[in-house]
Amino acid sequence: MISPTPLIGVSIPMLKIKELINHVAKTCLNILITGETGVGKEVVARNLYAESNRSENNFVKINCAALPETLLESELYGYEKGAFTGAHKKRYGKFLTAHKGVLFLDEIGDMPLALQSKMLHVLQSGEFSPLGSDQDFKTDVWIIAATNQCLEKKIKDKTFREDLFYRLNIIKIDIPPLRKRPEDIPALIEYYFKKYLSDYPQTQAQRPDRRTMDRLCSYPWPGNVRQLQNCIKKQMVLNSWDKIFEELPDDVSPPETLSSEDQFQAQLAGSALHSPAFPFDNEPGNQRMRIISEFIDLSTSSEKLFEDISLKKIKKLASDKVEKEVITFVLEKVGWNRSKAAKILKISYKTLLYKMCEFNVNPPIS
Repeated sequence: MISPTPLIGVSIPMLKIKELINHVAKTCLNILITGETGVGKEVVARNLYAESNRSENNFVKINCAALPETLLESELYGYEKGAFTGAHKKRYGKFLTAHKGVLFLDEIGDMPLALQSKMLHVLQSGEFSPLGSDQDFKTDVWIIAATNQCLEKKIKDKTFREDLFYRLNIIKIDIPPLRKRPEDIPALIEYYFKKYLSDYPQTQAQRPDRRTMDRLCSYPWPGNVRQLQNCIKKQMVLNSWDKIFEELPDDVSPPETLSSEDQFQAQLAGSALHSPAFPFDNEPGNQRMRIISEFIDLSTSSEKLFEDISLKKIKKLASDKVEKEVITFVLEKVGWNRSKAAKILKISYKTLLYKMCEFNVNPPIS
């Protein structure tokens, strides 16, 4: 199984989602994932699948909004030869392909009412009949559904079945939009920057400086993570953050304005990544984030992030960093005379040679 894209983020909502995934992945209860377009609903679904006992079997995705009703039905349930014009041979549907695995129903809110009834029957009984067949098949699939619509409103409008909603909504995972968690933006940028460097090996793209990061964290991102990904891809080619900002819509009106707390988080997030171009701030929160980022990779998934937080490990990294800088400073001051440096540092000549080798401290090439 290919490892899924990790859940990137250090915000409280993303940490809670990761914790919820760990709790429910092995239960195989039906799950409904909600959130705006581009927030990463499929990423959450694939992480659920990877953590489950079904990860050795198929993960099958079908987009309920991309197919007309008749084609969607044949894709889900399959059909027999001769079931309709053009059905020249038997074809298995997604329910059979996903047997013992996961069936991911993307954009479930766009499923036609007529198909919702048949879907409800399958979820209740685990049985279905392919088109043109009088034989019932038994299937064992874990249903994970996703939507960017308010299904409760669709129920009131009588365009979505209430009984199907309750069948799907046993566990609900709501992913907040990126504008509500700006502290995740620096980590997302770092993760995708590293990822796309391998796709664009000749790129001269520069990571965002302090001013650019502030702007990125303050932008509302109506297209969420997907829009941010596209901007990073564009940076790989153009290497001009100014051009990218010129092309971003500047008349965006998000559903709600940022609260004062969100605005503060956006300002703080803009300083979250360590970079030589970033001067040290007076704000304690910014200094803390910058110091931590020297020893912990903030672009990793939340689970990996906590694995990296070990005081013993961080103490060793910090100690090595300081030792290397002090040794380099003293050697430069004495013209790289190692005997003099060892006396000043109050260590043996042999210890100095060992540490120079360990920290890769070498005299400049003349």
